Amino acid sequence: MNVQDQIDAYIASHPEPKRAEMQELHNSILEVMPDSKLWFLDGRNSENKVVSNPNIGYGLRTITYADGKTKEFYQIGLSANTSGISVYILGIDDKTYLAKTYAEKLGKASVTGYCIKFKKLKDIDIAVLKGAIRNETA
Repeated sequence: MNVQDQIDAYIASHPEPKRAEMQELHNSILEVMPDSKLWFLDGRNSENKVVSNPNIGYGLRTITYADGKTKEFYQIGLSANTSGISVYILGIDDKTYLAKTYAEKLGKASVTGYCIKFKKLKDIDIAVLKGAIRNETA
């Protein structure tokens, strides 16, 4: 199964209304990042143990470790969780930036150093979310 098929299956695996919200967010992120590399992580480690929720990834960034080794990873992530949906904006050095810049404008969302978490799409301002994504991928 290719990445797009994995993403489609992941979105389809959720009951409504979360399925429709995930699809809308996926489409919205693709509008902001139309030529981005797509990723799908099933949440399992190399030993096939579940270590996280599955994630859809968008974009490409290179992480450089202290030993000089590098790893490619996505810039933006999207994941469903038991209480709602999370959008990850990775690669931000200032861990207070997202909260200071977007928390008050987003609506009913929890904003941490790299994660915007909300229960339902109607709880947030999608235009502000797109702005947060654009800012970190520009």
